[in-house]
Amino acid sequence: MAGLLRRWAFTLPLLAFIVVVFDMPVLRMLAISFESDAGPLGAYHELLTSPAYLRVMLGTFKVALATALICGVLGYVLAYWIYSLISARLRMAALALVGLSFWISILVRTYAWIVVLGNNGIVNRFLLEHGFIASPLPLIYNDLGVLVGTVNLLLPLVVLPLYAAMSGIDRRLTQAARSLGAKDLRVFWQVFFPLTLPALLAGCMLIFILTLGFLVTPAILGGNRVPMIATVLDSLINVLSDWQLAAALSSVLLLVTLMLYLIYKQLTARTGAGASA
Repeated sequence: MAGLLRRWAFTLPLLAFIVVVFDMPVLRMLAISFESDAGPLGAYHELLTSPAYLRVMLGTFKVALATALICGVLGYVLAYWIYSLISARLRMAALALVGLSFWISILVRTYAWIVVLGNNGIVNRFLLEHGFIASPLPLIYNDLGVLVGTVNLLLPLVVLPLYAAMSGIDRRLTQAARSLGAKDLRVFWQVFFPLTLPALLAGCMLIFILTLGFLVTPAILGGNRVPMIATVLDSLINVLSDWQLAAALSSVLLLVTLMLYLIYKQLTARTGAGASA
């Protein structure tokens, strides 16, 4: 009994911290979303029947999905390239270059894309000077600019976990498959890729969720022409002071995140069962 009390004595402060710092704000947000003057579901009704808000949510989901897919493909290729490097020094150098992006401010990295993709940026100046185009291409202040920025910022979050998952695979499994006559492509798709698929799915889900709440990058590279949920929330709270609608929008975002997590758990359970079979 004394041992149980000691364990709870160490656990209760952490549990209280989690409840106060994480759970209570979420519960308060949910409560505010039902305090609309139009009734308990008034904010949700306005949110789900307004074409403007529906357009913002669909646009945000589209950008988040595209970012997750692009990061998944590019991240897997880059992680596999780093994993395939023979020299340990080259692998460490490549990982250091990937991790170096975390040391640079998100704000600086976002503004740097204006220098690269702006109307008078590096890319447009090169294309204009060599006669490939007659006028600057609209590479920023649109969905493309936001997508480039989000992929650039979030790609390392896929590369590093994927490389860790690849490094944890027993090389004897692929060697055994080759000894049984399997070609390299078949070894990759039937042995190597299924073992790294859970890490890939986890990375893509993380990228999707983070993109849903991005504020700085859409505001700068979107130029107020690509409204996303985070920018709309900023306007609802700081400009319109419509806390009920902002809380309802946040609650919908939370619900979508929970649904994605459940889908991810189902997919990982199936892939794990398939790999073990």
